[in-house]
Amino acid sequence: MDKWFESVAVAQRRARRVLPKAVYDALVAGSERGTTTSDNVAAFAELGFLPVVVDQPATREMATSVMGQALSMPVVISPTGVQAVHPEGEVAVALAAASRGIAVGLSSFASRPIEDVVAANPQTFFQTYWSGGRDAIVARLDRAKAAGAVGLILTTDWSFSHSRDWGSPKIPERLDLATMIRQLPGVITKPRWLARWARAGWRPPSLGVPNLAAPGSSVPTFFEAYGEWMQTPPATWDDVAWMGEQWGGPLMLKGVMRTDDAKRAVDAGVTAISVSNHGGNNVDGSPAPIRVLNDIAAAVGDQVEVVMDGGVRRGSDVVKAVALGARAVMIGRAALWGLAAAGQFGVENVLDVLRNGIDSTLLGIGKASIDELSPADLLIPPGFSPG
Repeated sequence: MDKWFESVAVAQRRARRVLPKAVYDALVAGSERGTTTSDNVAAFAELGFLPVVVDQPATREMATSVMGQALSMPVVISPTGVQAVHPEGEVAVALAAASRGIAVGLSSFASRPIEDVVAANPQTFFQTYWSGGRDAIVARLDRAKAAGAVGLILTTDWSFSHSRDWGSPKIPERLDLATMIRQLPGVITKPRWLARWARAGWRPPSLGVPNLAAPGSSVPTFFEAYGEWMQTPPATWDDVAWMGEQWGGPLMLKGVMRTDDAKRAVDAGVTAISVSNHGGNNVDGSPAPIRVLNDIAAAVGDQVEVVMDGGVRRGSDVVKAVALGARAVMIGRAALWGLAAAGQFGVENVLDVLRNGIDSTLLGIGKASIDELSPADLLIPPGFSPG
């Protein structure tokens, strides 16, 4: 119990104590001045509840499903790149998600191969970008299918913004000897982090992206893969439909922030959409996803599954998102802070915090199931939504 933390905020503080400053800063940074990154969290605080005090439900049901996968609660681990804050990285996250009965998204920029992650959690959604030629994309999809991925996430909410005004660190292209020497002053002050890697055999954090390696070729570095994406023309709606046809299974389009885009996504044949601004790493000044969620869900929620990604820190945040039309939320930074704080146990801890928060909120507002939630259960201030 000495490792247990009672909130995501505590997990974040512990992660900050454990991680080298440059690594921690990379987790919290957003594009430009970070306005959107901050609003993703702050917007939830503008929504309220009116609790009940009598006839509260004795039990509360929170199970749901996303893209055909049964979930014990309306939470999915969002795909985030290079989870080398801990030696076990994405495998530890996948194991934690499996132990709590939820699905995990695996980034194509992950530090661990998809085969290892699916072995840890068969409920794995593989995330990809529109990057490279169609032959390269098909090869990645074929590999994901062969590994056993049960769904595909197409991310298009990563902008071409290069500016981060508020201290995002320079990410090295590779961890060669010269780079490690330069990073040593920031690392030597974090003995717990060093000890983890020592127990892992002093294997340095990988900055390669094995899931983007072409058959028979070496693993590209993060920036080699990023460069390929930068040089690829952005996807069209026809490209989205084509990817769905090539995949032949459940497909989520991540990054939808407008009702007209949501309707086009339905026309393109996707299974689900994620209302997301890439954790504030898309266009700075975009609204928090929770602000536009209800309008999007009202427009297309009867035709496609709607999930939300961005700013979730509490179980009550999950309840607010579901009340506004989300089938589930996806969490990114919260899971990474748990991973940094205590590995697989830390991610499980974060998921338990969210589950307990969902349960206590449902109890407090007198709901026996997440299926009973609606916007009427929230206090929504005037002007909350830009719509």
